[in-house]
Parts: sequence; C-alpha cells; structure tokens
Amino acid sequence: MYNDYYYNNTYFDHRYLRRSNDFGPNPFVTNINSATLRNNNFRTALWTGNHLQLTLMSINVGEDIGLEVHPNTDQFIRIEQGQGVVVMGDSQDSFNFRQNVYDDYIIIIPAGKWHNIINTGSVPLKLYSIYAPPSHPHGTVHETKQEAEEEHEY
Repeated sequence: MYNDYYYNNTYFDHRYLRRSNDFGPNPFVTNINSATLRNNNFRTALWTGNHLQLTLMSINVGEDIGLEVHPNTDQFIRIEQGQGVVVMGDSQDSFNFRQNVYDDYIIIIPAGKWHNIINTGSVPLKLYSIYAPPSHPHGTVHETKQEAEEEHEY
C-alpha cells in the first residue's frame, strides 16, 4: 500500500486509476515519488483544487515541455528521474537563465516568466509540478505532447 492512493479515507491501488481521475478538491494522500515514476503520460492532473494544482509529467528523450508562460501562476517543479536543462526569461525570445537539472532538483518559476524544460538525458524525464493557482482544467490528461499542443495548452 506504500505506493498507492488514499482518497476520502478510501484506499486505491494505483493500477486501478482511470485516465481521467483527478482527486481534487478532496483530501488526498500519495507517495509522490512512486506516482511520478509510474506516470507515462505527458501530463496528468492528479489533484486540482481552487488554489493549487498537482500535475505529473513524463517528457520523452530529446523532447521538451514546450515554451510557455503562466501570467498569474507561480510554479514549483521537482525532478524525480532523468536530466535536463531549464531555460527562463522575461520574453519568449530572450532567456537570461539556464540551468542543468537532475534527479531531486527543484525548479521555481515565478508568474510571468517564459520557460521550457528540455530532456537532455537517455531516459524519460519524470517530474511533478505544482501550480498556484491551477493552470490546467480539472481532469486534464495528455498522453502525448502532440495531444497537449492540439488542445492549445501552450
């Protein structure tokens, strides 16, 4: 049970999670490391509340999150597996911040900063992201980056 979910005091084995499960805004407990490593979707909204959102991401080798900005949302990211490079700046054409990131690194992205994370490693880059306030609709699941782009998330 260490790697599974608890929702409204009910145990859920991670294997029974459906594609569209978003446990917010109800009480929720999970092993975030295990949940992040088990996620194979480009993006999965795991918990969405009124003021905060938790998403899991898996970025394939050589791919990136995609250049984006959240004008009114601060973002916290933690890398659980892999390596990459994060770039940030005040415009989409000018990045004055560049940093290599690895397992156990965190990234803080202030609202209004353009940013991207590129997987430079040899395994999928697994991370979780906390948005405050939420950035994606409740229940968002994008199996691939292409699916996310088709929904105009960027």
